[in-house]
Amino acid sequence: MVLFDVPGKLNMTGQIRFVLDGEVRELRGVAPTMTVLQWLRDDARRCGTKEGCAEGDCGACTVAIGERRGVDDMRYRAVNSCILFMPMLDGKELVTVESLKHEGRLHPVQRAMVECHGSQCGFCTPGFVMSLFTLYHSGKEPQRETVDDVLAGNLCRCTGYRPIIEAAQRMREYGAKDQFHRRAAATARQLAAIERRDTLALEKDGQRYFAPANLEEFTACFEQYPEAALVGGATDIGLWVTKRHQRPETQIYTGDIAELRRLKIGDDCIEIGGAASLGDVFDALLAEFADFGEILRRFGSVQVRNVATLGGNIANASPIGDIAPLLLALDAALLLRRNRETRLLPIDEFFLAYRKTALRNSEFIDAIRIPRARSGLKFRAYKISKRFDQDISAVCGAFALQLDGSRIAEIRMGFGGMAAVPKRAANAEAALIGEAWNEASARAAMRAIERDFEPMTDMRASAPYRLKLARNLLLKFFLETSNQPGATRVIRRDMAA
Repeated sequence: MVLFDVPGKLNMTGQIRFVLDGEVRELRGVAPTMTVLQWLRDDARRCGTKEGCAEGDCGACTVAIGERRGVDDMRYRAVNSCILFMPMLDGKELVTVESLKHEGRLHPVQRAMVECHGSQCGFCTPGFVMSLFTLYHSGKEPQRETVDDVLAGNLCRCTGYRPIIEAAQRMREYGAKDQFHRRAAATARQLAAIERRDTLALEKDGQRYFAPANLEEFTACFEQYPEAALVGGATDIGLWVTKRHQRPETQIYTGDIAELRRLKIGDDCIEIGGAASLGDVFDALLAEFADFGEILRRFGSVQVRNVATLGGNIANASPIGDIAPLLLALDAALLLRRNRETRLLPIDEFFLAYRKTALRNSEFIDAIRIPRARSGLKFRAYKISKRFDQDISAVCGAFALQLDGSRIAEIRMGFGGMAAVPKRAANAEAALIGEAWNEASARAAMRAIERDFEPMTDMRASAPYRLKLARNLLLKFFLETSNQPGATRVIRRDMAA
């Protein structure tokens, strides 16, 4: 596959095409790092969508992305337009707050916000409306817990959340169906007509953007441009652009590659494609490991989870990431690919040093394989942060225990925030193997943790505090898994993805 006829001369294969208000829009000459928010406000003059934080935290920029689901059905997901690049709209429907009013009448969500007095200054209101719009279309009952999860990525500084929550619970009283339900089949046909079957290739001002349509095209493209930034949801790279003012020279988007978005639940393992979004795998992981779902619920917001990928989070190699400690405890493995060559690597061999991984040139994460929960497996995961929602961990700890009678046959502990890389507590694990699972052995392992880590002091926590947290999380794990008096555990199974 040749993407360039001669060095520096791009062989263009198309323009950006998406649906807005029932019409197909075709755009050329768009910079690969132009955000959807910038285009809406500066080019389309749709100023309902607001910029608050420009990093995907406040939700003022929330819009909805529509994707075809089957022949005549659509699904809508809330996303942060401030860190979503315009080429990522290709083949999708874009819905903004201006799209909701129909034939002079407010949308049921908008009417509920008015009737419940859910708006004051109005700056954040469009973002709340769009998050509630996606809940309206999800089919989920607007129970309080579900509403809280959906709105966790939307911040309001003046009204308070009570009337907005009331609006969420009453919005279907003003109409169970809207214009998007009625034209779902027509919209699905429009998206089918503009679906791309080859690589989208764009270039502007020295920036290149490729969106391969399949795995074969992707591997060829990445082999030709091994220095390219791989983009799944842009929840990390988007901040390079909005906060650091960087402009990646070459991007390769993985979100259109069905092979990399797979989710296979086998007898022995759950296999998750490297480009599968956290929202798409949420239910499967929650069903298998309740604590995995609990940690994912606190991973960013619904808007972030709808586009952020599991593979991207791992390849990021952040020492304070929340997912790697869980995968370390669960003995996950990574299927790495370079063109047609693959290798399976245990995840505890993947992180080499700060932000350095075992990925070779032109190699990428094809899939993550997580062993299914064995009979008797005790798994827990804990995130300690200053805020409950949308905050970075001071420490994240995950524990997986297998007993042989009353003795410990296997135990794995994964920690984030304790070293330059996500890391297992090897000394603490060794202190427990073969021992009885009791308080004495747990406390011996707590002391061994000090030999495993030399954490740093930063704005989130001091080194002594982190060590104390790690030790006490192990003690908490013991108390919860040995039926000690006073140990409590609450896991919700109705969480919104």
